[in-house]
Amino acid sequence: MASEAGKYRSVISKSKDPSGLLISVIRTLSTSDDIHDREAEKGRLEEAYEKCDRDLDELIVQHYTELTTAIRTYQSITERITSSRNKIKQVKENLLSCKMLLHCKRDELRKLWIEGIEHKHVLNLLDEIEDIKQVPQKLERCMASKHYLHATDMLVSAVDSLEGQLLQVEGLSDLRLELHSKKLNMHLVLIDELHRHLYIKSTSRVGNQSRDKNKIGLLGKDASLVPVIPVIDVNMGSTSRKFMDNSQYSNSVSTAVKEVNLQDIKEDPECDPEENSILFMGILVKALAKLKKIPETIKAIKERFNQELEQIVKRSTTQVADHAYQRGEVVSQENQPRLLLELLELLFEKFYAVAAAHKIILGYLHQMVVSPSGLNVSEIKLYDMAEVWARIQSVLQMLMHDEDVSNEMHLTSNRNKSSYEAELRRSGN
Repeated sequence: MASEAGKYRSVISKSKDPSGLLISVIRTLSTSDDIHDREAEKGRLEEAYEKCDRDLDELIVQHYTELTTAIRTYQSITERITSSRNKIKQVKENLLSCKMLLHCKRDELRKLWIEGIEHKHVLNLLDEIEDIKQVPQKLERCMASKHYLHATDMLVSAVDSLEGQLLQVEGLSDLRLELHSKKLNMHLVLIDELHRHLYIKSTSRVGNQSRDKNKIGLLGKDASLVPVIPVIDVNMGSTSRKFMDNSQYSNSVSTAVKEVNLQDIKEDPECDPEENSILFMGILVKALAKLKKIPETIKAIKERFNQELEQIVKRSTTQVADHAYQRGEVVSQENQPRLLLELLELLFEKFYAVAAAHKIILGYLHQMVVSPSGLNVSEIKLYDMAEVWARIQSVLQMLMHDEDVSNEMHLTSNRNKSSYEAELRRSGN
């Protein structure tokens, strides 16, 4: 009997399909006519069942902890799945409810959303209006400190805003007119500053090497009573005269302009803008370009050529006469050739300095008219260095035929003599 049970168990272990084994047992019981065989088959089944039950009990005892954990985990997972299903169902119901409510309140929500955007825009406009109201004071400070690029940016931006999105604000009409007027006239200030650097600042250091021994006048009074006037040394040979020739100026200026890109020029509000004259002229050109006044600038430069050069001649004539009087010389017919030579040397130095400054300006203007953000080169015609030298030559030719030069020296000498004597009489009293 035991052997048959073992055989039956081996059959069960080899079989992969329990249903097939059950069909085989049923077939055996149904086809067998012998009651003994049926009882034997029944006994084998019962014995196999009891064996399986005992094995199952043993496995449960051996793996009780793992089985308990698995059952609890399964139960927890089942509960979570059930809870999640309920929550998802609730979320779906809530979403459907919200959708229905939003559909009912859609017009009101759209109205509130539009009002929020409008209020935000109004707040931005109010902030912009507050900033624009402070522009006149800020502009005045910038103009006083000669930070023209910052002033130009601020003025152009304010005018664009006032003539743009703030055009309908009636309370800003006076401010709009004021700033618009400043914008129309600001380029005149910039052009005057540009000419000051072209003709005065560029020549300010020319001929200013003085001799300390010439500080005392002819009357032998205390030196503190005699004004110190720069003296030009003209006692050297013509080959040693201290002024740069045209090639030296051209090379140095060309190098300076090539090294400075107009688009890279920035204005430092903490520094003196006129500390570097080359950069300051670049700032002026850049500001004029922002004001779209480059054509007017070039026109003004061309129109004021002769006037500015003649002023240099007058200042130089006065300077030479002052130097002569300081040396104790009288402007007479016999001294005129030497004084004229001194005047010409001084003018040569100053005119070369002016030409160098013009070359800098031309470099900046060329960068501006060919840059993508600048003007169209076809809209404006630049002057050139040939025109500058032609104007200088014309002024020098007029000087050589002008008798007023000697008269100016005489008048200046007499004025200096009278002022010195009056000052000495006051100090004596």
